[in-house]
Amino acid sequence: MQGWRPTPFRQYILKIHSRCNLACDYCYLYAMQDQSWRSRPATMSPATVRQVALRIAQSAQAHGLAEISVVLHGGEPLLAGQALIASAASTLRGALGPDISASLSIQTNGVLLTRELLDILLRHDISVGVSLDGDRVSNDKHRRYANGRGSYDEVAQGLERLGSEPYARLFAGILCVIDVSTDPIGVFDTLLAFRPPTVDFILPHGNWTRRPPARGADTTATPYADWLIAIFDRWYSAPVQRARIRLFEEIIQLCLGGQSRSEAVGLSPVGLIVVDTDGSLEQVDTLRSAFPGASATGLNVFSHDFGAALAHPAVMARQIGLAALSQTCIECAIHRICGGGYYPHRYLAGSGFRNPSVYCPDLYKLIGHIMERLAADVRRLAGREL
Repeated sequence: MQGWRPTPFRQYILKIHSRCNLACDYCYLYAMQDQSWRSRPATMSPATVRQVALRIAQSAQAHGLAEISVVLHGGEPLLAGQALIASAASTLRGALGPDISASLSIQTNGVLLTRELLDILLRHDISVGVSLDGDRVSNDKHRRYANGRGSYDEVAQGLERLGSEPYARLFAGILCVIDVSTDPIGVFDTLLAFRPPTVDFILPHGNWTRRPPARGADTTATPYADWLIAIFDRWYSAPVQRARIRLFEEIIQLCLGGQSRSEAVGLSPVGLIVVDTDGSLEQVDTLRSAFPGASATGLNVFSHDFGAALAHPAVMARQIGLAALSQTCIECAIHRICGGGYYPHRYLAGSGFRNPSVYCPDLYKLIGHIMERLAADVRRLAGREL
C-alpha cells in the first residue's frame, strides 16, 4: 500500500507445546475450525528454539529495538517441561545479548503451577498469566478436563502459590473468557480475591459465519456490553482499583485521544507474530477460529526472517489501520476507538475480514457508556474549577 511502512514486531508468541491437558469447549485451537495442530510436533525442539531466538535477535537489531517481549504459549506451555522452558529462556536471552532486553512471560491454564515449576520461572524471570473464568461453577462450565471434571480447584491452588512469596512478582494477571449467563460481579469478585495485578476479559471467539454464544442477529441486544458495563461501573467507581482491566483502560486511553496497545480496540498497527512448534510463522493464531489456514503465512523461521512476515499481505492488513476497515465502520462516529473490533471477529465467509465486528452492537454500547462516564467526570471537574 502506498505510503505504508511496516511496524516491526515487538511481541513474539512461541508455541512451545501444541497439546493441552484441558478440553475447554470454546477453545479456538482445538474446538473450532482449524485442526492443523494435529499435524504439528507436540513440542518445539531445542533446534527450533535456537533458530527462533536467532531470528528475533536479527529483527530487533535490524529495527534498532532495545526491548522485545516473548510469550511462551500453547496448547498448554507448561507441558513442555521445566528443562525446555528453562533452556528456551536462556537461549532467547543469550541470542539477544546485553543490548536488547527480553520480557519473558508464559500463559497457562494454571493446573501445573507447582512450587517446583514456579522456582524455575522465578530463576529465569518469566512472568505468568493464568486463565480462569470465575468461581467454580462459572469456570467449570467450560474449562474442564476431557473426562468432564472441572479444573477450578487445581487452578485456584496454582494461583494461591503464584500470589505468595517469593513468586508474587511474577504474577502478570488473569485472563477470563466472558460467559454472559454468569453473574459479572460474582465473576469479578472471585478473580479479585486472587489479587491479580491485571484482568483481561476476553470475548468468546466467533464471527459472522460462526456466531459466538448469545450474539444473535438482533442488533438491539447487547449481552456482552451489559455484562462488561456492570463490571466497568464497579471498577471505575471504586475508591481504590484493585486490578487493572486492560480492555477498559484501552478504551479510556482512546477516548482521551491516545493510542491503543491492544488488538481488541483502536487502530494502532499490530506488532506481534506467532511461531508454531515446527517453526511456522502465523499471524495471530486466534484467526484459526475463522477457517482452516486463516492464520497461516507459508513462512517458517528456517527459511525466512521476520522481515518476510512483515511483508506478507495478511500481516499488512492488520497494520494499515483505517484502510482495513469496512465502509460501515469508517462511517461510524466511534471507529477510531472501536477500530472495527478484534480482527478475527470480523470474518464472514465469502467476504473475508472487511466487515464490522460480530460484536459491533456490544462494542458500540460499551464504548458509548465509557465515553459518557468520562464526559460526566470532566464536566464535574470543570465545574469545581469555576
